[in-house]
Formats: sequence, C-alpha cells, structure tokens
Amino acid sequence: MLITYLIIGFTILVSIACLNNRELFSKLLHWPYGESRHGEYYRWLTSGLLHADYGHLFFNMFTLFFFGPVVEDWFRTTFPDLGMCLYVFFYLISIIVVSSGTFYQHKNNEYYSSIGASGAVSAVLFACILLDPTIGIGLFFIPIPIPGFIFGILYLWYSSYMDKQGKDNIGHSAHFFGAVFGFFFPMFFQPGLGIDFFRKIADWMASF
Repeated sequence: MLITYLIIGFTILVSIACLNNRELFSKLLHWPYGESRHGEYYRWLTSGLLHADYGHLFFNMFTLFFFGPVVEDWFRTTFPDLGMCLYVFFYLISIIVVSSGTFYQHKNNEYYSSIGASGAVSAVLFACILLDPTIGIGLFFIPIPIPGFIFGILYLWYSSYMDKQGKDNIGHSAHFFGAVFGFFFPMFFQPGLGIDFFRKIADWMASF
C-alpha cells in the first residue's frame, strides 16, 4: 500500500502546484499536435500528474486509494523482490500507453489536449477486476455495489460510446485504452489469470 500512497501524494502535490501555475500547467499537459511537431513526448507522462480541478483530482485519487492497494499487493506477493518496481512501472507505463493512444488519434488536431490520471487509474481498476472479478464496485446512482466484471463491461461500453459521440471534454478513449491495458498487463506475467478470471465468475454465478 505504501507505493500507492506515495503515488497519490506525489500526484496531489504536482496537481496543486500546476493548478496554481498556469504556465507550468500548459507545459506539462498532453498536446499531441505540439508533441508531433516539437518532440515534446515527455508530456505523455507528465500529463498524468495534472488535473482540471480539485474535484477531478479527488475522484481519481479516491479511486486509486481503494483499488491500488489490491493490485500493489498482488505485485508484491507474486514478485517478492521486484514487486514494488513492477507496480510503479505498471502505473507509469499505463499513463504512457494511454497518451500514445490519444496521440495517434489527435496529432493533427491543434485544439486537442488532455490531462489527468484517469487512464492509469482505469488500468489499476481493471487489473483489480482481473484479479477479483466479483469485487463490489459502487456507483453514485446505484445504491448497492455491483460485481466488478459487470461494472467493467458497462465501463468499456460507455467509454467507447461516449468517445464516438465526442460531445464533452472527457477523454473517454483514454479511459478505454487504460482499462484494456490494465486488464491484460498482469497476464503477461501470469497467463493463467485469464482462466482464473472466468473460473471465479462461474463460481460466483453457481452460488445463486
């Protein structure tokens, strides 16, 4: 859990600093048009530390606070010597993967930019769903938690649908890319997790 809390703390510090310094904010956000023309690919990573406002920051860090420790514990348990490093790598590479995905979508759009840890947080959330597909996930408009695998299906559908609509300023494609990456990344180390995922769902359904 220590690494998760350090990530949260560092993200909060950088986000607050940039909210109070618009020049720094503009230098660190994800801007595919500028990156493709000026080679500013560091933005692929730094943008994951920025947030539009305190509500945006709170929601992402709140989600990471609850689901990050589950994934961190899996890395620590599975890889006693390298678990901490792999977890940090997983989180950081998630930001980069998400940014690279939106880069190729919008590199010719001068007016597109994005910020936030949502893509990396989605990766952590979906890694958690892979590890525990029946974990209860609550939504503000649903009074009781729903199983993680059901939430995951709805999340992917919603992200894909809203990305095609393109009617708001939310990076739905980033959420989708992060979720898919986070789900499959642990299977790179343990392919059997995919079989366990479906077995746990089958056991859950058989309990009714």
